[in-house]
Amino acid sequence: MSVKAILVADDERHLRSALFTALTRLGHAVELAENGREAVDKFQAQRFDLVVTDLRMPALDGLGVLKTVKKLSPATPVIMITAYGEVETAVEAMREGAQDFILKPFPAGVIEESVNRALAVSSAGQSAARPAAAPAASSAAKSGERPIITRSPRMLKLLAMARQVAASPATVLLQGESGTGKELLARFIHQNSPRAGGPFVALNCASLPESLLESELFGHEKGAFTGAVARKQGKFELADGGTILLDEISEMDLALQAKLLRVLQEGEIDRVGGKEPQKIDVRVIATTNRNLKEWVAAGKFRADLYYRLNVIPFFIPSLKDRVDDLPLLAEHFRKKYAALNKKQVEALSPAALKALSSYPWPGNIRELENTLARGVLLAGGPAVEPHDLFMDEAGFMAALERSAPAPAAPPQTAGPDEPGPESNLFSGLDPAAAAALPAPAGGQLMTIEEMERQLIGQALNETDGNRTHAARILGISVRTLRNKLAEYRVSAA
Repeated sequence: MSVKAILVADDERHLRSALFTALTRLGHAVELAENGREAVDKFQAQRFDLVVTDLRMPALDGLGVLKTVKKLSPATPVIMITAYGEVETAVEAMREGAQDFILKPFPAGVIEESVNRALAVSSAGQSAARPAAAPAASSAAKSGERPIITRSPRMLKLLAMARQVAASPATVLLQGESGTGKELLARFIHQNSPRAGGPFVALNCASLPESLLESELFGHEKGAFTGAVARKQGKFELADGGTILLDEISEMDLALQAKLLRVLQEGEIDRVGGKEPQKIDVRVIATTNRNLKEWVAAGKFRADLYYRLNVIPFFIPSLKDRVDDLPLLAEHFRKKYAALNKKQVEALSPAALKALSSYPWPGNIRELENTLARGVLLAGGPAVEPHDLFMDEAGFMAALERSAPAPAAPPQTAGPDEPGPESNLFSGLDPAAAAALPAPAGGQLMTIEEMERQLIGQALNETDGNRTHAARILGISVRTLRNKLAEYRVSAA
């Protein structure tokens, strides 16, 4: 089987590493993502032959990744893995088009067999939705999906400069705080360059240990080390004719920095275990959230590599230095997550916008996006209000107080068939049982009365209206059920 590009998304570092080892042992090029949102971003930017995703992840879960992949490329196979063996989840994943569903823990042989099976089906003709020549067209089409939104004079000048230097093959160094949009600017440079028709390949230098990072960058020959069962192309080869983004370049080991310097100077790479260098034509863009001059002075970064990378430096302003952009960005994210979550949230209230404007945003645009995603999800009306945002612990506790039901009254003495004056189906419910309760539809918090109505209705439907059996399922007496039906006027039919 030829080398395939596989995207692996899992928030557990050890499992990511294990999957990386297992799949690279098969000779494939593996890209890692720490959460669902990062996986979707990488899938939009680069062609993959297969996606392996965990179910439970922050930012966006595995089902969200599956749906997005199938929307962008319906024929790309997706394998779901999870530690939670709910039958309903497996059924939903298969209904959405998952190729396989694997329950943790599993031996390496299981995932290898599943991957081989999925790729065999793909090779038979079911994964040609995004051909090899498509990345450029895909990137151009997708450029409107992640635009650089700004009216800040400083950012507008920066974009004009980026567009100007994009035409050259010169190395670019993007410096700025985390979350300021360095990768987005790198993609902007690529899309406005003569290389826009070639691949854009990104690698986070902090995501892999040194031993794996060298192989990821430069590739390896069969037998170069234990587990190298086939030749593997590195990121530089995959980016040939296009652009490579070396994210968090400051985290690269000094020994590997020396090898990278040679690549920049000679325009050729040496695969691990290789005998002859390979010529490449790649434009390098590097990013860092550190002050590289200070890093060089401290002996943590090679001075010669720094000067080689720093041909065209860009300094990305933080969000607090782009105050004019905050309302534009907030409105963009409000629309994005209202559409994504199918919620009728039409605006940001003036008070919410004021709260956003007064916050310092240490996490920059990434933090703003996460805050708006949360605000849209929690909004109870047509506008996002300040209490929907809770940007710190105090705000979270206040939101929790607003959404939590009132404390239960002290227990009252009652007969075995008589509910106390404040009793409900949840009286005396232990934490384990509470955790097993069904989540409310739409993710909205419900009152106890609403939850009782839902549970009673479900129990009666499942028992075809038999009150005795429904009461047994609910763990209450028939008399209590009858009283509840009278109270809520729930039809037994």
